[in-house]
Amino acid sequence: MVLVTGATGLVGSHLVLHLIEQGHEVKALFRNEKGKLRTQSVFEHYEKAALFNKIHWCRADIIEISSLETAFEDVDSVYHCAALISFDPKDEDKLRKTNIEGTANIVNFCIDKKVKKLCFVSSIAALGDLAVNEEKITEQTEWNPEKTHSYYAISKYGAEMEVWRAQQEGLEVVVVNPGVILGPSFWKEGSGEIYQKVKKGLLFYTKGTTGFVSVDDVVAISALLMKENISGERFILVAENETYQKLVSIIADTLKVKEPKLYANWFLTGLAWRMDWFLAVLFNKKRELTKDLAYSLHSTDIYSNEKIIRRFGFQFQSITAYIRK
Repeated sequence: MVLVTGATGLVGSHLVLHLIEQGHEVKALFRNEKGKLRTQSVFEHYEKAALFNKIHWCRADIIEISSLETAFEDVDSVYHCAALISFDPKDEDKLRKTNIEGTANIVNFCIDKKVKKLCFVSSIAALGDLAVNEEKITEQTEWNPEKTHSYYAISKYGAEMEVWRAQQEGLEVVVVNPGVILGPSFWKEGSGEIYQKVKKGLLFYTKGTTGFVSVDDVVAISALLMKENISGERFILVAENETYQKLVSIIADTLKVKEPKLYANWFLTGLAWRMDWFLAVLFNKKRELTKDLAYSLHSTDIYSNEKIIRRFGFQFQSITAYIRK
């Protein structure tokens, strides 16, 4: 039996579908019925609704230890996809609780229940920081604690420390570090919000760069690594390093709407996140643009996908082709 945490999220729902298509028995964690409906919508999107009934659903929360006892019954491998994604400083405690403590709970159960192997879906946010003589971030790039990192990045880095601890205690583990994950059905959260903002008429663009990857590639590689005799390694999953300007341009062209025409430089985004903070405090509303997010929109880090290509000859999907599809 395969256990998938975060089965109602973008990666988890696609992973559950992929595993069932491959003939696996899948136990999927969920916290509420609304989450299950989101996973069902993914199955329906791919016209695979009949397979949805093959899922063994288990109500559990990764931060509630008692609920995980039932979840780990008869489980021999685990994909840990559950995580909180937020750049709002107010969510620091929630990020640490979910991403670090929740991951610690999962790895502890894996060890206690003699699970054979764990795949942890991390993030490029948890990767290291470029030194002066380095041009690309690789799996070996070292984390520099003296540099500024978002609370989200710190929480994912802390979660990875729990996974590496489990490996030292004898659990077989593999870690994947995807870039910004693009995929269908989750239009109001994560990367899905980009489509909504462009569709409504996004005015500004930035020239920052980051790594992008399709959810299909993340799922395919994660499943591949679990089958292979590989443990104690991480793999960066990035199809292309692209500017935000080009990404929104591709989306706008695909949706047949106007492209953003105004360049938001450091000064403008600095004003924007400060104004967003003021409005959030004044009206007690959710942050739309935090300081960390504004900084990331101007970052020009380049991520290397050479390891996964060299090891398996994996061919990533073109981001342009995937968005149009």
